[in-house]
Amino acid sequence: MRAFEERNPAQLLLTLGDNDYTRARAFQRSWEASFGWLAGAGLRVAGTLGNHDFKIVRGRYEFRALEMPGAYYTRKIGDVQLFVLNSNAIVPRQTHWLRNALAASTARWKIAALHHPPYTCGGHEGSVAAQRAWGPLFERYRVRLVLSGHDHNYQRFAPRRGVTYVVDGGGGAGVYALRACARSHPRRVAARASHGFLYLEASPEGLSVRGVALDGTTLDRFTIGP
Repeated sequence: MRAFEERNPAQLLLTLGDNDYTRARAFQRSWEASFGWLAGAGLRVAGTLGNHDFKIVRGRYEFRALEMPGAYYTRKIGDVQLFVLNSNAIVPRQTHWLRNALAASTARWKIAALHHPPYTCGGHEGSVAAQRAWGPLFERYRVRLVLSGHDHNYQRFAPRRGVTYVVDGGGGAGVYALRACARSHPRRVAARASHGFLYLEASPEGLSVRGVALDGTTLDRFTIGP
């Protein structure tokens, strides 16, 4: 990823959860070993909590390293506003916050990030709680892209009422096999059981998204128009 970023400069690294598998015993050391170069490259961080993170003091031990003001928050970068959610605890208080934050946003591009995918066809099932609580808000307030992890693979679904759902959980742990999707899911249009990461570029004309393998090759590419 560092070599890729040197050729394709970025402003921020967004994690999609399960940032730590050591139960807090070696998180700081592991993070520095993998991503200690970010500050020197001028990249900020926006962390998302996964189920492995949330098990230990609800993930608070990661907040400083991942520049997290809380378990859920919003972050603006140019024309993009990120809505980072805590899908480990989908409760009315967070949903109320999300509704108000989305309603107040004037960003050209709204992107939501959460760990548990509303839709996935891999080692896990989609989060019905996320579908019911947050899906209607994504649609009403024109969230154009929803990013999630949890399943250790890459999946992209056709837009559902203007919202494109992407699973990108191949950050490092062993990959999960893909399987057939439930009929209730949006149509899956791209999938790879492989490691990788996403590279996003925003402009007034669109959001350009590239799925990148660890060797820098492109796994998938798509654009979301205005």
